[in-house]
Amino acid sequence: MTADIARIFIGFDSKEVVAYHVLAQSIIEHATMPVALSPIVLGHLEATFKRERNALQSTEFSFSRFLVPYLSGFEGWSLFMDCDMLMRADIADLWALRDDRYAVMCVQHDYQPKVETKFLGQTQTRYEKKNWSSVLLFNNEKCRSLTPDFVNSASGLELHQFKWLAGDALIGALPAGWNWLVNEYDHDPSAKNVHFTDGGPYFDEYRDDDYADEWFATRERMLHVQQRAPVEKA
Repeated sequence: MTADIARIFIGFDSKEVVAYHVLAQSIIEHATMPVALSPIVLGHLEATFKRERNALQSTEFSFSRFLVPYLSGFEGWSLFMDCDMLMRADIADLWALRDDRYAVMCVQHDYQPKVETKFLGQTQTRYEKKNWSSVLLFNNEKCRSLTPDFVNSASGLELHQFKWLAGDALIGALPAGWNWLVNEYDHDPSAKNVHFTDGGPYFDEYRDDDYADEWFATRERMLHVQQRAPVEKA
């Protein structure tokens, strides 16, 4: 019998490298099950991902995230997460929500962004199903339409609005706490995974936002090195 391992792909962006590592640390700290973490790095996908950067995309992984089912061999389940997040709960609780009736599962946000620009002065785009794709549980077998050829050629809205599925009935809903939008939603002490969608605390403009103190504390633990061996008492 194969052990259950949460296969997690995290978007990696060269403009916010620290974000990937802090999110990974937060996942590891809270997890009660084995996890396999894979960064989605464009330099690792040169033979597969041929798409030119779009002026409207805010991260390097805006479209490459949709290669997750392909990278998973279209087998089992995989989780995708944007890097600008902080996990505050056990990933096993999210993994347990997988439902084979669906091709994908996500938090189905219904909101209009409060700001016009976000980190590094990038335009805050508005479209139906915005931020649905920032946390995605992929039922890989049911996502076979996401071939490299399709991901390289489909429009941004085709991808992010799940038009590659036969219909919205194949999209399962996750509780909002698994993709809690900082500044867009009020502070919630019980939020399980917070998303610094406007900009992470590593940018000066956002260093005082909700949950930023937790992010910095996690970064400090990520950097921890024990300098001396503990002294044994007689």
